[in-house]
Amino acid sequence: MNQSLRNGADAYLARYQGLRGRLPGDAAIRDAAAAAFSEGGLPSMRDEDWRYTSLRGLAETDFQEPLSAVSTAPILGEAIDAPRLVLVDGRYQPGLSTPPAGVTVTPFSENPYFGRLPDIKCPMAALNTMLAEDGVQLHVAAGVDAGTLVLLSLAPDGHRPIAFHPRHGIHLEAGAKLTVLEISRGQGAYLHNAVTEAVVASGAVLTHIRLQAEGPEAFHVNTTFAEVAERGTYDAFVLTLGARVARTEIHARLIGPHGMVHLNGAQLLGGQQHGDITTVVAHDAPNCGSRQTIKNVLSDRSRGVFQGRIEVARVAQKTDGYQMNQALLLSPHAEIDCKPQLEIYADDVKCSHGATVGELDAEQLFYLRSRGVPDAEARAILVRAFLAEAMDPIAHPGARGLLERAIEQWWEHRP
Repeated sequence: MNQSLRNGADAYLARYQGLRGRLPGDAAIRDAAAAAFSEGGLPSMRDEDWRYTSLRGLAETDFQEPLSAVSTAPILGEAIDAPRLVLVDGRYQPGLSTPPAGVTVTPFSENPYFGRLPDIKCPMAALNTMLAEDGVQLHVAAGVDAGTLVLLSLAPDGHRPIAFHPRHGIHLEAGAKLTVLEISRGQGAYLHNAVTEAVVASGAVLTHIRLQAEGPEAFHVNTTFAEVAERGTYDAFVLTLGARVARTEIHARLIGPHGMVHLNGAQLLGGQQHGDITTVVAHDAPNCGSRQTIKNVLSDRSRGVFQGRIEVARVAQKTDGYQMNQALLLSPHAEIDCKPQLEIYADDVKCSHGATVGELDAEQLFYLRSRGVPDAEARAILVRAFLAEAMDPIAHPGARGLLERAIEQWWEHRP
């Protein structure tokens, strides 16, 4: 580990020691996370799981604690009609929130819950466990269709670099259904380091859609641990548009037969942005399926990363796993790194992966131009067509409309 990463890690450890007596929850759990983080520190590009993503800029930024969240913080309007939960600088704001019927909402600060703690092996999740102060815990009772919930995370200040580490939990009992639309926005330099633990019981369906549109100076790290029981479904989509450095990391585990995991996403990056999507799908039960389709649109000197691993245990016969990563480079200076992996111990499975990298098709562009379509609009049409496969599984009309508008705005004002 280089010295800047070591100094950055030491600063977080010193912050933990200063806050230890005031943080909610079991101190022993936090101490274990602090010990793990102290041993490993901030991940470096020498770590295999982080070989394409550098956190040196994060380590060299002197982040401070957020000031008390202002209850009158502006709500950035989202054209979707649904109950919403609002966090400002990582802290839940009940006065700005409208909790939905059918979902029990508990602030993390009032009832801290750390689940099974698989996260101490993940350095940024260990950092979250060490310093988490707030977040929301969602619970849906058996058989309840709780509809759609918007989880809005804002960092509206922008005047001082801050770091916050929200901790979220989503627990669906047997046969329950919930759609969570998670939106992250902000201004200025800050670190948003979130962890979500999702438990999907037998026959339950959790649809988890994320729009990451952080400020251009921000660092965004989001780690999700999802556990899916028999005939359960975890259906996730992430659209990455913002942040200086962004990493979405999803660990999904299928623990019951006939479970299903969908992990789709898209990254639209420009300037010198860096976006990383890393997934691990563990098939620990027979007759389960997983699908992953990740699209990247990269311009200027941006860099995209996709690391996807499918793990099939010996007991997980009849597994059907698929992953595809495709990149569209709009600049000769843009870069994509792709590392698909299959780790299979069963002998009756169907698993595949693929990757493609290319530019806009010159013939298609010429065809549109020859029919009077302006160059910028022609390029936008081809980009939207490229993204269609990843977007197609999004059935929620409000969420799909929101994401399509975000893509349109990115294209019009791309970095």
